[in-house]
Amino acid sequence: MEYIVIGISNNPDYLLPEAAMEIVPHYRVFSGGKRHYELIQKHLPAGHQWIDIRSDMPALFEQYKTYDEDIVIFASGDPLFYGFAATIQKYHPEADLQVSPYFNSIQLLCHRLNFVYSHVVNTSVHGRSWQELDQALLRQHQSIGILTDQVKTPAAIAARMLEYGYDNYVMYIGENLEGQGQKIVFGEHIKDMLNYEAHTLNCVLLNKKHHRSLSAGIPDHSFEGLEGRPNMITKMPIRMVSLAQMDLSAKHTLWDIGFCTGSVSIEARRQYPHLQIVAFEKRPECDALFELNTRKHATPGIRKVMGDFFEQDLASLPKPDAVFIGGHGNRLETLISQLDSYLPAKAKLVINAVKEDSKTQFIAAAGQLNYTLSEPMVITVDAHNPITILTAEKQ
Repeated sequence: MEYIVIGISNNPDYLLPEAAMEIVPHYRVFSGGKRHYELIQKHLPAGHQWIDIRSDMPALFEQYKTYDEDIVIFASGDPLFYGFAATIQKYHPEADLQVSPYFNSIQLLCHRLNFVYSHVVNTSVHGRSWQELDQALLRQHQSIGILTDQVKTPAAIAARMLEYGYDNYVMYIGENLEGQGQKIVFGEHIKDMLNYEAHTLNCVLLNKKHHRSLSAGIPDHSFEGLEGRPNMITKMPIRMVSLAQMDLSAKHTLWDIGFCTGSVSIEARRQYPHLQIVAFEKRPECDALFELNTRKHATPGIRKVMGDFFEQDLASLPKPDAVFIGGHGNRLETLISQLDSYLPAKAKLVINAVKEDSKTQFIAAAGQLNYTLSEPMVITVDAHNPITILTAEKQ
């Protein structure tokens, strides 16, 4: 079978393109959302059958597969832009696919604003996590387009941006574009959008007013630390070398075990926005420190796991291909052995060892598992004790 996916406008008086008008009369089975049916019902042939697109995608595609004929699907805008074409490729990859796109909503908003969109970085939080938007903000792209939903609304986006200090953008909201009562709203200050209630159908365009300094190598004194223990932080030079040893530009997921102030995770998030980062810590007093520091240093999207590492449901977390061991509760060899079952080939482990027994245990555990050890690096920062940075790679 073949899916013919036609992107349409939100305009109630919209006329299908000539090519679509020519093919529609030759089909019997059509599908789309209820809103799409209201828009294009007048163009469909007599005796047609309509299948509503619902949220249960596996059930929907099982229904599609019961038909021994091609299906025409109507979708909003461009089905190839975070749209239904990708859904078909996910749930029925062996089917043939023909797509006839219209403008996507971010394009339409740019058209209304006469905004050149060749450099706009597009993101979506529609039924998704904040990940794409967080990465775009961390990279401080000049212009960011955002597809929203009913939870991650323009107001929710504004709240997240302010929470992490990204008030250096203006916001445009396109509401019900090409529909009845379409509207464009401009927010010169992100804080002004916190309580704005937008039309359900909307998209957002952010444009940067000025660049915020987010340099690598964050000064140690700028982190909030444990009361009475100012030295409980991985020092900046050690941090930078440790991250370099993990080769994070080529990795996908970092586990930071024993995050304390969060300095390693925060530095990694700043330098490598593409990384998924999971940070573990068992000391309850570090929970609030982590929240303070991630917001102070504009690093959204780090997943925090509180409690004893050995008691966590690790299987539910994204698998790491880089691990920084900042704490091990005197169970280093057990920790490395447990980590080994989650690590793929070429994954890297890094530890900053002060005590001799930490070095001995790390080297012994890595040797038992046939990991390749890099040459140790010994660094002394100011008047502090020498730190040995040890790196092991899984074969």
